[in-house]
Formats: sequence, C-alpha cells, structure tokens
Amino acid sequence: MNNKIAIVGLGYVGLPLAHAFSTKYPVVGLDINQERIEELNNGFDRTLELSEDQVKEAIKNGMQFTTDINDTKDCNIYIVTVPTPIDNENEPDLTPLIKSSQAVGKVLKKDDIVIYESTVYPGVTEEVCVPELEKASGLKFNKDFFCGYSPERINPGDKEHTVTKILKITAGSTPEIAEKVDNLYKSIITAGTHLAPTIKVAEAAKVIENTQRDVNIALMNELAMIFDMMNIDTNAVIEAAATKWNFIRLTPGLVGGHCIGVDPYYLTHKAQALGYTPNLILGARQINNGMSKLIADKALKYMVKADKKLNGSNILLLGVTFKENCPDMRNTKVTDIIKELQEFECNVDVYDYWVDKSDKETKDIPFIDNLPYDSHKYDAIIVAVAHDEFKEITPEQYAGLSKGEPIIIDVKGIVENPTWRL
Repeated sequence: MNNKIAIVGLGYVGLPLAHAFSTKYPVVGLDINQERIEELNNGFDRTLELSEDQVKEAIKNGMQFTTDINDTKDCNIYIVTVPTPIDNENEPDLTPLIKSSQAVGKVLKKDDIVIYESTVYPGVTEEVCVPELEKASGLKFNKDFFCGYSPERINPGDKEHTVTKILKITAGSTPEIAEKVDNLYKSIITAGTHLAPTIKVAEAAKVIENTQRDVNIALMNELAMIFDMMNIDTNAVIEAAATKWNFIRLTPGLVGGHCIGVDPYYLTHKAQALGYTPNLILGARQINNGMSKLIADKALKYMVKADKKLNGSNILLLGVTFKENCPDMRNTKVTDIIKELQEFECNVDVYDYWVDKSDKETKDIPFIDNLPYDSHKYDAIIVAVAHDEFKEITPEQYAGLSKGEPIIIDVKGIVENPTWRL
C-alpha cells in the first residue's frame, strides 16, 4: 500500500514530523489555526523549529497545509500531534485530543491507521480516542481501522537532537499493525525505533520519562533550598558530587514547558483514579511549582536589606521563555515570578529577544524592546533564562542597569558574582 500521511496539529511536534515524512511520502498538514497555515504557506515557522528553506522544501515536496479535514480524505495514515494540557486544577484536558479524534473519524476509511503522538496516561488511546473514532466513522476498531502510538520526544530549540535523530518508541493495536507503524517510522528515523509490546506500554514509557526528570529536578531544588539556609554554594556541591561516576548531574531551576511540568499530572490523575496517592510525584510537583515564589522572595528580601522600597520599585527580568534560545512560552514559570513581584506593587520590565511581542498570548507581559544600559533604573535584576546574549552581559553593564547597589538574582548560574544564585 502506498502511504499518504495526514499530520493533525502543526506545532513544535507536528511540523518537524511533517517535514521529515515529506521527504519520503505525500503529506497533508492540518491545523485549526488559519493564521498558522498562512504563515507556513509563506515559508515562515513561528516556532523556529524549521527554517524558511525547510518549510519551502516541504512545500516543494508536495506538502499541503490546510485547516480543512476534508483535504485529508485520500490519506490512509493519520498522525495526531495535538497538545495535551492540564486545566486550572492540574487535571488532564483531553479536549484537543477528543476533537481531533472526532475530526479524523469523519474522514476515516476501511484499513486506515490512526497514530497518536500526544503524551497521555496509559489507556487514553484505546479508552478515550478509539470510541470517538468509532462513533464519528461508524467503523469498528481493529476490524475496519487500526491505531498506533509513538510518543513525541521533540526538544524545542534543540538543533542537534532533531526528530529524525531521536530514537522513537512505536506501538500498534495488533501485532501486524505494530510492525507497520514501526516500519513507517523506521523509514525516516535514522536513530532507529523501539517497538513496545502494547500501546499502553508505549503511553506509560513516555509519561514516566518526564516524570522521572521532574522528580530529579525537584530533589535538586529542595537541596538548593537546604544549602541556601546553610550558606553553602549548591553549584559547588554539585561539582564535587558529580566526580562520582554514577551521580546524576542536574541543576536546580524553574520547571516549565509543555512536558516536564505537565506530564506528571497525567500519571497522578490515573493513579488517583485507581485509588493510589502518588505522594513522591505530587511532592515533586509542589516543590517545582514553588520555585517562582522563592526566586521573587529572594529579590524582595535583598531589596529590603539594601533599604530599597518595594512599592513602586523597578525590577528587570531577563528572559521569559521556558528554556534558553527558544521562543517557546508554554507553561513558563517566569510569568509566576512577574505576578509575585506585581503583588508587592513592583514595576516589572521583561526583556526577551526570542519572543514575538505581537503574539496575542504575550500581550499581558510588560516587555521592553532594548536593555537601557547606563540608565541606572532597576532596583533588582532577575536573570531567569540562559539565552546566549545574556551570558555576554558584563558586571559593568549590570551596574549601569542598576539603581544604587546592584541586586542580581541568578536563576541559571550564568552571572559573575551575583547577589544570590539558585
């Protein structure tokens, strides 16, 4: 069978995947955002995961970008790469996944395969998505159509570990389909694949990847708080401990983004539904979510010690994205620092040259366009993200930005002799 692939969702995951598949197969890229489709048709990827040349290469290969599910009717493989966020109660929000399944179901045909890449708790594909596909299509699962699961492992902003260079977990709803799904990904993934025995195993593997990292970072954050009370340099402790071959070297910091700060809640949701309270995982989430307040409190504390008035003070935040050298704002915890400071009537300025200021999602962030060196404006400066440009700022330039005694809160360990370092 000749494959024609529909990629449903053209974000940080879907677009690079669509580009990779377009080198071997006819591909239709579907997204609900008309503005996104128009930008892509003009060669522009606002996520910066693909260059203009790469987007145009995909179009030259025959890639079609559309908002109309009917444009995918002649596809036989559907790959769903939509977000799986959490709501205000930290509960999984499966709405994008359900709506995508309903849309795909409307055009699903006999022998088609629907593959999900979105991170979920074990069971979502077969227990939540499949019923939506059956209802919308009138077809029977594992008789008329089939499913696969291959969790995304994209690392936003990483130009080295791109989609084809990251080993891919695959799974299918029957042994035969599992082989087909695995072979499909093998055709573009140079790093290879790992065929999991069931879809649930693949779902579980993905969700624990980020849960493990979240718990490990929470440990480092808790250690950093303990060592801070002891007046011990946490980074020096890590340097010393890392001389042992089996020490896992991680550093404390903010945990944002769409994966690490979100995925554990999918696992805890399922665990609690089964009657088990995952205290370690929930405790890690609580620690990591509390780091924004800790950082804001440290800035305020040092301002008070320097006899600087909090109400009406000026504070500069360097960086607002969830990670360095990337425009990704999803679930960034820097915005929580802003809110904490504003509660004390502080005037906050944010400088981040990676962010598109015209994006409606950033309209409430108090951006400035340039760093006002020699303005002596700021009572405190918080270096929240390790963008490359920030690593070049000198002590003299920090002094020029600062009003009176410079107060520099270094979240990322990139400042020479800061007032306080996480």
